[in-house]
Amino acid sequence: MVCVKQVPDPDAPASTFRVDETARRVVPPAGIPPVVNGFDLHATEAALRIKDARAGDAEITVLSVGHAFVIEVIKKPLSMGADSLVLIEDPAAASLDATATVAVLTAAIRKAGPFDLVLCGRQASDWDNAHVPLGLAESLGVPCVTLARRIDAPKDGGRIRVERSLSDGYQVVETPPPSVVTVSNELGEPRYPTLRGIMAATRKQPVRWGLADVGLTRDVLAPGLELERLFVPQRRLEAEIVKGEDEADAGRRLALRLREAKLI
Repeated sequence: MVCVKQVPDPDAPASTFRVDETARRVVPPAGIPPVVNGFDLHATEAALRIKDARAGDAEITVLSVGHAFVIEVIKKPLSMGADSLVLIEDPAAASLDATATVAVLTAAIRKAGPFDLVLCGRQASDWDNAHVPLGLAESLGVPCVTLARRIDAPKDGGRIRVERSLSDGYQVVETPPPSVVTVSNELGEPRYPTLRGIMAATRKQPVRWGLADVGLTRDVLAPGLELERLFVPQRRLEAEIVKGEDEADAGRRLALRLREAKLI
């Protein structure tokens, strides 16, 4: 299983970024389509490498929760080589917090069937919280390994070997299946969809489930975290010019001013 998220394009010009402070939400920029979260594409690539290493003996199911999916965007994992795509759609799922997202993904994964491995991007580029994979592992009752740069999953169902990225190198850990693993960009660039993959993806239709299909009601979407305010910070720059009779005098006056401000 690979969990992906449709997010606003992080490469969109900053001038297009708008926040509705009353509704406490980000306004999608006009004319700029969303994208699949970049780290989630790395997770898709990790799944495809496992499948390649097994000579195709693996099935990759991609899951996404939300509303108003742009089908050409959310199908990208299919064009890369994933086998199937499941979309859990509901108008109330347009802006979920991590708690609600975990609840929906947990129910969808259990409905989709047995799994050996759940792969997620290390975090999403919209909120950068990195809460969902950890909560998902807790909810599913399986181990979680974070910041993977390489994953080896043997055919025989043995322990999964993960190389974790660290600031000064990497760490090798093993985890039994099933497990949740988050994938970082140190894995390497995701593959580009081939023309054959794009054509195959156009013929595949995603499976669409509502909340009722996974045995949930809208009550589970109640946020676990209350957002008090969402706004774009206002920047204000101030400068003070310190002058003197000469360079030495200007330096002395600057030192005194910094001392008055308790900066030195």
